Amino acid sequence: MECGWPLLGPLQWIRYVNKQVMVKAGKDEAHSGWLHTVDPVSASLVLVSFRVEGAVSVQVVMGHAVEQVEVLQEADEETTERLQTVFFPQRMHGLDPEELRRRRGSIQRWLEKNRVPVKEDGEMLRVAGVLTITAPYGPEDCCSSNEIILGRIQKLIQSSHNLD
Repeated sequence: MECGWPLLGPLQWIRYVNKQVMVKAGKDEAHSGWLHTVDPVSASLVLVSFRVEGAVSVQVVMGHAVEQVEVLQEADEETTERLQTVFFPQRMHGLDPEELRRRRGSIQRWLEKNRVPVKEDGEMLRVAGVLTITAPYGPEDCCSSNEIILGRIQKLIQSSHNLD
């Protein structure tokens, strides 16, 4: 792909995701790695490189500087899986479904005890219709656009962990 990277748009960029690419940017600058994603606003590329001993390096190439993107190779199944999990914590590995169910129940009971409206929605907990808690149900697993509620529920969950 020659020039005009920012003008291509998301429908074209997606064709490069999960592929090993060589990106030419600026004067005599070249970057290579597996394309993880492209920022839809700035057209910046997030490149991931897998190093020895499991280390991972992440590099962002600013979209406005991109002059050329060349696909070097397609990702195999293992590489695609590694790319999908590179930004997710590994702490859930080793937790069986029974342990996750126990944790979900424990957090739900703790929130109810503290008069917080909570209900199960499949594998997640919904709090007051404005916050979700996903496995493994720790403070960092809370998601809400309301930062005040988010902070309060995270503190409440943290206090339940301190009781264990």
